Amino acid sequence: MRPDPEEAFLAATEALGRLRPDLSPLAAGLLAGLHLRIATDTRALARALALAHAHVLRALSELEEAGLAAATGRDARTQRTRYAASPEGRSLIEAALA
Repeated sequence: MRPDPEEAFLAATEALGRLRPDLSPLAAGLLAGLHLRIATDTRALARALALAHAHVLRALSELEEAGLAAATGRDARTQRTRYAASPEGRSLIEAALA
């Protein structure tokens, strides 16, 4: 039986937050979303979580400042930003979800 995608997302977000309590829950959720292949851009994640795009952009900025993710592309008109975990971010994901 496959785990419920919502439960898997919440569990991954909580696990990341336990290892990095300095991260906001939404920032941890961005990393969880990458790991679970929910979204690789800010608009898609905002839509999937029914959040304002601006909130997701702020969380991505938080991850960039922490060295855990990096923007890989940005649409100037819509501000849709593609992102990827940095090596440190990937290590955090592996440690949290091992």
